[in-house]
Amino acid sequence: MRFNSHVDAVLDTTVRLVNALTPGTDGGREHPAPVGAALRGAVVEAVRYDGYEPRPSARDLAALLPEVHAAREVVEHLDAGDDDAAAALVNGMLRRTRAHPELDRSPDGRWAIHFHGPDTTFARGWAAGIAAGLAMAIGGDLGSRLGVCEASGCDRVWVDRSRNTHRRFCSTRCQNRVKAAAHRRRTRTA
Repeated sequence: MRFNSHVDAVLDTTVRLVNALTPGTDGGREHPAPVGAALRGAVVEAVRYDGYEPRPSARDLAALLPEVHAAREVVEHLDAGDDDAAAALVNGMLRRTRAHPELDRSPDGRWAIHFHGPDTTFARGWAAGIAAGLAMAIGGDLGSRLGVCEASGCDRVWVDRSRNTHRRFCSTRCQNRVKAAAHRRRTRTA
């Protein structure tokens, strides 16, 4: 099952932002939160797409960061099966960002729904989109398609668009680490 293309894009961006900006572990390695120029670079890399080269200010970055941390909490609650806590967090995000739908003309001339905040600043726009994308996932009964990597030593998040909804890892790298470890255990005991 798929979300609509705007929700797909927003959830992909949300996952990239959460994985890039929140501290933890990634594939068995420490993943510190970026600061300064590294923070700006990580945000730009996460939100950039063809024809869009953002230049967020330090103020934008400071305003967006708490919403990215909130998004991580939402995914963690969804992964743990606590939809009520996830929904409560998303409702708070929606209120803070004052996210609202708007129809914008796509480059191909068709109308597309996007979510905006009360102004067009970088941080408000992205924060509103993140909140709305998470709300659409939970409200569309697709919150189970967001989760936290099950590999040991990794706490990065993922969005699952597979048909069979069996994703458990943030990357092929983590999936391969788990498979290799299981293979080593089996061969040692055989």
